[in-house]
Amino acid sequence: MVTPGAFVSSRPASDALGETVDLKLEAIVISVADVNRSKEFYTRLGWRLDADFPFDNGFRVVQFTPPGSGCSVQFGSKITSADPGSAHSLYLIVSDVKAAREDLVARGVEVSEVFHPGTPGAQFLNDGSGRISGPAPGHATYGSFATFLDPDGNGWLLQEVTTRLPGRGLGSLDVATLTGLLQEAEKHHGEYEPTAPKHQWSDWYAAYIIARQDGKTPEEAARDGKIHVEGAR
Repeated sequence: MVTPGAFVSSRPASDALGETVDLKLEAIVISVADVNRSKEFYTRLGWRLDADFPFDNGFRVVQFTPPGSGCSVQFGSKITSADPGSAHSLYLIVSDVKAAREDLVARGVEVSEVFHPGTPGAQFLNDGSGRISGPAPGHATYGSFATFLDPDGNGWLLQEVTTRLPGRGLGSLDVATLTGLLQEAEKHHGEYEPTAPKHQWSDWYAAYIIARQDGKTPEEAARDGKIHVEGAR
């Protein structure tokens, strides 16, 4: 239950000197009934197995990390008092929900059809009410979903994000994501270069990538690159 006090401040946590302290969410814990069955399932998803530590007193912790994720999932024995299958709507952010769904299906996972909410919050309703088949019109960012369950009923929610809201950033970059971002920057820089003053391409790229990390669209990031180059002369 969330209490009003939880919303007293939206500022980052600070230490005694008033400096921002990083608080990195690195793992979530889910409850499962059969650890080995769950380990087999998440291995089949293609997630990285980080740890499987059993102890003499019956405690056991297993950790998996989804591809490209900065946050991991843990389960095991004597790790939580929650009921197996009680975790719901665990977000997995993807750039192409159709491709992500097809990958899961190829791995033998039962996944819902791609849908978008017809009413606010419909993506969280287990009975499927309020959902409209197919991706959001125009593949609107944050608008397309698919769902699947693990063997205990813990629920995962694929959400397609193509352009992040300002300030959300790009999250933890993996090689594939960074390569795509650099290719995107190269395309827009190529459009700018014929009319641009003499400049170091790295100046434009740096401004472009920072803007994209701040949640700006490619077009807005390209304008930032132009302003940085021409304003720095």
